[in-house]
Amino acid sequence: MTTENTVRHDDGRGESRDQRADRRWNELLQELRVAQTGTQILFGFLVAVVFQPRFAELGTTDRVIYVVTVCLGAATTGALVAPVAVHRLVAGRRLKPEAVAWAGRLTLVGVVLLYLTMVSTFLLIMRMVLDDTIALWLVVVMALWLALCWFLVPLVARLNRGNGGDGNGGTGDGYGPWPR
Repeated sequence: MTTENTVRHDDGRGESRDQRADRRWNELLQELRVAQTGTQILFGFLVAVVFQPRFAELGTTDRVIYVVTVCLGAATTGALVAPVAVHRLVAGRRLKPEAVAWAGRLTLVGVVLLYLTMVSTFLLIMRMVLDDTIALWLVVVMALWLALCWFLVPLVARLNRGNGGDGNGGTGDGYGPWPR
């Protein structure tokens, strides 16, 4: 591709820079719809907890965990709503590729913050219902599981794709490592 408006790293779709930005923006919106909904429900739960009668029974450690969790939840919500603000503030200024890049970065920050919020929330809940040692072990297991699902699997797929693999466990059909 030799035109100025063509993507530097053409992925075989033959898209212009603007077409690629439009497609990537639509994909990002779908991802954000899922993440924002879960985050808003989680944050709503966290806000409601402080108004429950049993909240007064929390010790200092659990109150600190709660405050940290609420702060993480607010930061997560902010990061996952930020792409909307970015898009709105640059709309009509021919900056869509740049807006998509920034929105993608903010979304990734939001996912990392969501990970921390989930782990912190799980810690708070497990400390309320289990012995501290058991709670801590369950939180570590859950943190590892989320890290595997959210970060390690995509990283392995990227690395596998970069090493000549198809990124799907070798099947080449785009549906994963299982046969059809």
